[in-house]
Amino acid sequence: MKSLEELKAIREKMKGQVDIREEGSDATRIVVGMATCGIAAGARPVLTAFSNAVQEMDLKNVAVVQTGCIGLCQYEPIVEVIKADGEKTTYVRVKPEMVGEIIDQHIVKGNVVTKYTIDAAKLG
Repeated sequence: MKSLEELKAIREKMKGQVDIREEGSDATRIVVGMATCGIAAGARPVLTAFSNAVQEMDLKNVAVVQTGCIGLCQYEPIVEVIKADGEKTTYVRVKPEMVGEIIDQHIVKGNVVTKYTIDAAKLG
């Protein structure tokens, strides 16, 4: 059983995630494909890395969410960044080591990291 202090700390940590979800459509969404193919390819640590980075950087209006199959199994783990205006960027074969760069360049500075996108993967 958790102590009352541990439960309060967990509650506060999770409250930030709930607040993000309730903010609605003005948030940038980071969507991680978590179907069987994504999980097998390593999506779980990627989801955790994005969630931790957003919380540690205290980024407002950024929601990290999971989804089912995105339909491009050969490119898993797949992460889609969807801006409030609907602009979508698809990152493929994402590894936890790539998360910091994607957060810094795309989410914070607004510059797509093209070397990790699906277009770059198709050319390579």
